[in-house]
Amino acid sequence: MAALVVLLLALACTGGLYAVFAPASKAQADDTAQSLAIDEGKKLYSVGCATCHGTGGQGTTDGPSLVGVGAAAVDFQVGTGRMPAQQPGAQIPKKKVIYTQAEIDQLAAYISSLGAGPSVPTKAQYGPDGADIAKGGELFRTNCAQCHNFTGKGGALTHGKYAPPLEGVAPKHIYEAMQTGPQNMPSFPDTTLSEQNKKDIIAYLNAVNGDDTESPGGLELGGLGPVSEGLFAWIFGLGALIAVAVWVAARTAKAKKS
Repeated sequence: MAALVVLLLALACTGGLYAVFAPASKAQADDTAQSLAIDEGKKLYSVGCATCHGTGGQGTTDGPSLVGVGAAAVDFQVGTGRMPAQQPGAQIPKKKVIYTQAEIDQLAAYISSLGAGPSVPTKAQYGPDGADIAKGGELFRTNCAQCHNFTGKGGALTHGKYAPPLEGVAPKHIYEAMQTGPQNMPSFPDTTLSEQNKKDIIAYLNAVNGDDTESPGGLELGGLGPVSEGLFAWIFGLGALIAVAVWVAARTAKAKKS
């Protein structure tokens, strides 16, 4: 019996020491980190967001509900400085970002805990590897050029709203905007534009708005598409034809008098 008691005590001591000193599993560590991020995000939300969106993200008369918008919407809106908004208006403009990326991640973690929604994309999703620029241009002209113009220069909408220019916008934020449909923009989930389609559109915008990009057609006329090109043709092209016609008529009249 003494030997059995000693064996049981040894096993109990060994198990206790292992439980104390053994490292926590990766899953447990991830859960702990996520819980901490949610707690910190809730604190940030209470200070900077609850006034308009409600204490639990349910929305108020001053701001929409955030339940189910997902981490991607938070990363876009806060990461571009649009949120917190300075004042209500027809459209919330991009401005200086006041939160760090770590704080934005914490806010996104808290909002995600309120309801499932689009997650923040990875670099593999919006990076240029494997993208088809020509296909991206076709998709952009079909789905986006009506508001943003042919090369993403932006354009005016109704009632003081506008489609912002896309030059210089981070690829991650362009992807998130397509996912979530901020403000006046419709959303393009993967059932409408696949992950590859979004990658192609981003690659096209990078190609036409890069630092060393030159217009393949010469003078780009603002990159605003057929409207500015047609106006140029009517004013200068037709004006030149009228001037030539007047000159020919004057020369003809002078020749007859001679």
